[in-house]
Amino acid sequence: MSGRTRVCYFYDSDFGNYYYGPGHPMKPHRVRMTHNLLLNYGLYKNMEIYRPKLFPAEEMKTFHADDYVDFLRTITPKNAHEFRDHLTRFNVGEDCPVFDGVFRCSQLSAGGSVEGAARLNQGLADIAINYMGGLHHAKKSEASGFCYINDIVMAILELLKHHPRVMYIDIDVHHGDGVEEAFYLTDRVLTVSFHKYGEFFPGTGNIKDIGGGFGKYYSVNVPLKDGIDDNCYLRCFQTVISKCMEVYRPSAIVMQCGADSLVGDRLGCFNLTLKGHGGCVEYVKSFGVPLLVLGGGGYTIRNVARCWAYETSLLLGVPLQDDLPYNDYLLYYAPNFKLHLTPSAMENVNTPEYIDKHLARILDNINCIAGAPSVSMENIPADTYDFDYDEDEDDPDVRFSQRARDRYVADPREFYDSDEELEHQHQPADDDDVYRQPSIMDSDKGDEDDE
Repeated sequence: MSGRTRVCYFYDSDFGNYYYGPGHPMKPHRVRMTHNLLLNYGLYKNMEIYRPKLFPAEEMKTFHADDYVDFLRTITPKNAHEFRDHLTRFNVGEDCPVFDGVFRCSQLSAGGSVEGAARLNQGLADIAINYMGGLHHAKKSEASGFCYINDIVMAILELLKHHPRVMYIDIDVHHGDGVEEAFYLTDRVLTVSFHKYGEFFPGTGNIKDIGGGFGKYYSVNVPLKDGIDDNCYLRCFQTVISKCMEVYRPSAIVMQCGADSLVGDRLGCFNLTLKGHGGCVEYVKSFGVPLLVLGGGGYTIRNVARCWAYETSLLLGVPLQDDLPYNDYLLYYAPNFKLHLTPSAMENVNTPEYIDKHLARILDNINCIAGAPSVSMENIPADTYDFDYDEDEDDPDVRFSQRARDRYVADPREFYDSDEELEHQHQPADDDDVYRQPSIMDSDKGDEDDE
């Protein structure tokens, strides 16, 4: 990447309306809170904003089993009783409930990730962001860990149409088992996961799991213990990633930025602040390789929004003030109304000896990769999306077409007395509810208090 980094960002205001059910820790509303921070910090001016297309069911079947996709497309809370056998077979139930719009929610998630990958493929962006994506637990034929459709796998498959080698990096507190399993036997994808290991969901991600067949040594697992802090985590991350970049030399990177590895997460057990978590994103960006940044876990939603807003600023190279701007969800950030988090006093169980021992073993495994694998790029499959832009298709009576507004990025050298006109130009189409107050179906404030 040279010159100014081109960043595109995917968001659909409907995504925050989906509701897993009372007491469920997964709250899509966190994506709306993130978007509201991006707007009120003014970060939207520095990137292209797109509403993702609904990802077609037939395209999902390039990875997922046909009967599983057909089941998700058919199931609703009203007819769930007719599919009791299927619910067990496809692992749909308590963790992955049947809620209104479950399939469309998955289509939005996958649509943003795959379209982001397609824009990277066609050189239309250097970095693509989709915080609706990052659902790394979904398997070929079953739901898992709040994930139904694995948008990450399909985005990587899209990237593989143009890139001989793709590296996947996962900084969620949970192991990225669905993605690792999908590419366990190939050398075209290097999966790297930093996660809590030992009596913790999903129970996979042992340091001994290194891939199989042609993919032996192309799965890298960094098992960590409770309480890891910024310095320790960054040391592990930079040591492993720098070695992977040196040996594997990927031509594209997909990064899952699950925020449940932050201090104070409802389901997590790490002690990372935004600076430690964001430092990983900034480090990956520094390599200048086409980068797809995705969301993931994160169950203290006020901290998820803080984290993803901060990491967006790092990707854009725009510093943020620590005092949060006024926004529709300001009371969620009480009592300090600050962007950054303070680490807790929890003990870091990851001793220097434990870290050194595991890093040495992991680096030995990476050294077993016999150079960056090459691949024949004959018979390249067609791109999922076509972005040819014909200005003649725009309405001549409209001064700024929707496509022009989506693509508009403010020039930092220009001065505006008021950015009201710019905001009007740059809002996603039909996004009237961007500034809407949350409803009870968006987030259970009682749960938020428990967090």
